[in-house]
Amino acid sequence: MTNLAPAPRLKELWAAKLASYRARLNEPPELLVEGKLSRMVGLTLEAVGCRAAVGARCLVKTAHGNGVEAEVVGFAGERIYLMPTGDIQGLEPDCRVIPLTKTSSVRVGFGLLGRVLDGAGKPLDGKGPVQSDCSMPLTGSAINPLARKPIREPLDVGVRAINALLTVGRGQRLGLFAGTGVGKSNLLGMMTKYTNADVVVVGLIGERGREVNEFVQKILGEEGRAKAVVIATPADYPPLMRMHGALLATSIAEFFRNRGLDVLLLMDSLTRFAQAQREIALAIDEPPATKGYPPSVFAKLPQLVERAGNGNEGEGSITAFYTVLAEGDDANDPIADAARGILDGHIVLSRALADSGHYPAIDIEASISRVMTDIADDRHMQLARRLKRLYSLYQQNRDLITVGAYHKGSDPRIDEAIAMNPGIMSFLQQDLHEAVGFERSLDDLEKLLGASA
Repeated sequence: MTNLAPAPRLKELWAAKLASYRARLNEPPELLVEGKLSRMVGLTLEAVGCRAAVGARCLVKTAHGNGVEAEVVGFAGERIYLMPTGDIQGLEPDCRVIPLTKTSSVRVGFGLLGRVLDGAGKPLDGKGPVQSDCSMPLTGSAINPLARKPIREPLDVGVRAINALLTVGRGQRLGLFAGTGVGKSNLLGMMTKYTNADVVVVGLIGERGREVNEFVQKILGEEGRAKAVVIATPADYPPLMRMHGALLATSIAEFFRNRGLDVLLLMDSLTRFAQAQREIALAIDEPPATKGYPPSVFAKLPQLVERAGNGNEGEGSITAFYTVLAEGDDANDPIADAARGILDGHIVLSRALADSGHYPAIDIEASISRVMTDIADDRHMQLARRLKRLYSLYQQNRDLITVGAYHKGSDPRIDEAIAMNPGIMSFLQQDLHEAVGFERSLDDLEKLLGASA
């Protein structure tokens, strides 16, 4: 028979354990969780002796008393991996690592309008502190797909080719696929100024610093800035800060959508966001899967994109344009291929058209809006399809026509395509400083094709 300790002895043991537990709770939190920096490889910091969840913030204290803020991006056993959000100069072995109580949230409010911020929400425009009245999670919150409002009405973006042939719905998410130097920044600037939206949020992710200044000063201008918020995280920012720039721009757009406003979100570019995540994932030894991109990259893309779109009934909308850089003009680039599958359409910019002086250099054959059939009337769809057929027919026979191998009268359809081509090419081009509204776009389309339809 097992000997049991007398009841008073058990009470003493439990009292001692309880006192020890309470004493530990009363200790300063810093003594319980503080660790030290054990290793640094590239931009990845490894800390031991402390506990922090993925996504939590830590402060790395240098010997000189300076602090570098970092975010937990992974862990292995007793080690946690951190990625700094700022300059890492001055770090050395055994620096103190102190987990912070604050979460990854952002301050938002109507005071953001007209401001230019970095990925941490700090002003870059020299106009003083940012006035914000509430906070939102940086990563957003999921929306029940069955609670989203359907896309019911077209959105006027001020570009004739898009309004007439690739009609955008309010709350749609589209990709702007382009190589370098084909005019995507100018097209984004046109949509920023001419789109019929209450608020415009621009995320310049991983771009050159010169392009950021040119976009704000020249393309956007003072008039465009009045209803816009610009988030700029240039290419020389740490990868984590570049990712935060995209997340911050989306959170700000969500804030205005939740207040019943119609928001235009322009993000340049989705590819730079993916590349920032690739840098972080490879730094913590995540294996690459497709052309150097780890699996986490393809998980992060839909998490970002799905935050845009229409909100619940009674809320506003976020119509989003994400630029996608096709590396080497390769349409099968992994990020471009993944983006096509998660977006509601894509607009492709052609280098051949840009080189010939055709702006905006939209490749009508390769572009599509997946919601156009739901928001355009029958007459509009009939004219748009007819123009695309004529354009495609001419392009397919262009070589024969150019060298004189085609003889007029051989095919009535080709004859019509040849006759209509000058008007079609003129219809598809538009001056950078000219806004063509939705109704005028349809009128121009009717004038071009209506008589012969």
